Amino acid sequence: MTVPSIPSIPSIPSIPSKGTEVRLAARPEGWPTLENFSVVRAEVPAVGAGQVLVRNLVMSVDPYMRGRMNNMRSYVPPFALGKALEGDAIGEVIASRSPGLAVGDLVLHRLGWREFAVVGAAGAVKLDRGHAPPGAYLGVLGMTGHTAYAGLLHAARFCAGDVVFVSGAAGAVGSLAGQVARVRGAAKVVGSAGSAEKVAWLTEELGFDAAFNYKDGPVLEQLAKAAPEGIDVYFDNVGGEHLDAALVMARMGARIVLCGAISQYNDTVPAAGPRNLLQAIGKGITLRGFLVGQYDGVKDQFLTDMSGWLTEGRITHRETVVRGLENAPAAFIDMMRGANIGKMLVNIAD
Repeated sequence: MTVPSIPSIPSIPSIPSKGTEVRLAARPEGWPTLENFSVVRAEVPAVGAGQVLVRNLVMSVDPYMRGRMNNMRSYVPPFALGKALEGDAIGEVIASRSPGLAVGDLVLHRLGWREFAVVGAAGAVKLDRGHAPPGAYLGVLGMTGHTAYAGLLHAARFCAGDVVFVSGAAGAVGSLAGQVARVRGAAKVVGSAGSAEKVAWLTEELGFDAAFNYKDGPVLEQLAKAAPEGIDVYFDNVGGEHLDAALVMARMGARIVLCGAISQYNDTVPAAGPRNLLQAIGKGITLRGFLVGQYDGVKDQFLTDMSGWLTEGRITHRETVVRGLENAPAAFIDMMRGANIGKMLVNIAD
């Protein structure tokens, strides 16, 4: 893998007093709109003992953030109204009161959606500048890749020879899950996506054996044509009609791993449950939801494996990049509507 050089960051002569940040202005009702966000200039907090000041370079927008915009209990607290949103970001330390981090270090942390972030040293992971470009640590070598790897190999208990179906297969997680299945010896990998361009990317570049555009007709009909022999593993990023179709096409002992249900995130009324859930009884199907944090124990192995596959050219990845922190809300909305191919990133500092 050719690693592009990281551009030098212009020096900052003094600690900034203010920086731009994106706040949650109102909780979305249904699909989020630009009016749900506000872009403001805010005071940069003082750097306390054990903390560093980070100038953010690039940040991630992810589907799970939509759930945090609702005021409801979940596995993570909801975003606070009138406060900056949060998410993974890569930045450069520009001031440090921590012995473990120095000015100029590149770090991964959780305080994205802002130009400058004061981060506790325990919440900042130092990165190797020469190993990969910053965006890779938010995608293929970051939480996205870890999710695909752990979800397929551990939550779904993938085995060589399985027939694997991945929904949302041209997205950040799905595109990697399908490739990991191929590399690990799947008998067939099938993906669904939302455009002809995405379908072509899956089959022509990523090595999926078959793919279809779910907008072209009923998912069940297209899945049955792509995998008439049935499926052993379904990696679900979409839910709804896709999950129903997977239940019908599942073979005996199939494993369904529930990573996301993006088709339902903006529903204003509860979605009906899977219509074909009775299939799980007679076929002995396992349905397992998972959070990537439950698989921290395999993170080192993931990084070793994924880095090797990238170096060997056995896995590839793609990024859709939006420039400017002020455009982060639009990038998030576009990602929710499927406008991205691969990982959606926002470049904050060019």
